Amino acid sequence: MVRLFSILVTLAVALSACAPAPSTIGSDGKALPKAYRISSSDTGQIQFRMLDAVNALRGASGLSPVQLDAKLNAAAATHSLDMSVQNRPWHFGSDGSSPVDRIQRVGYPGALIGEVISETYETELETLAAWLDQPETRRILLASDALFMGFAWHQEKSGKIWWTLVMAK
Repeated sequence: MVRLFSILVTLAVALSACAPAPSTIGSDGKALPKAYRISSSDTGQIQFRMLDAVNALRGASGLSPVQLDAKLNAAAATHSLDMSVQNRPWHFGSDGSSPVDRIQRVGYPGALIGEVISETYETELETLAAWLDQPETRRILLASDALFMGFAWHQEKSGKIWWTLVMAK
């Protein structure tokens, strides 16, 4: 009896291994999206990866690099959280604030060049690629007079990420 049971269990395991794996391809033939989860080990590196990527793009275009600015990072972080609270990607805060208002509130002494935002489940570099595909956001990222950059995000428990990048001089 034990031997028969062992044979049946072995057969069941063998047959279960033959089941098709879950598909990672959608009906359109493209890969299904996968939510990017920001780990605690990534948190300290994300801003620098974005800075390096932006500066590589700027260098390839013959432009000078930008530097991260703590005050601009704070303005970007505030707006990322606020967009999540509002559940909409737009440039106005829940209090009616504009990007200019936000950089002034954190005490940034320079002028705003522009702000780019995104609501997505993608990595910061995938988001940068999407920004580069749009003429208006590309213009902000590759502004010749940009000197400083702020970059931050807020990730919801669902995995949705609200990215904000600010360029200033």
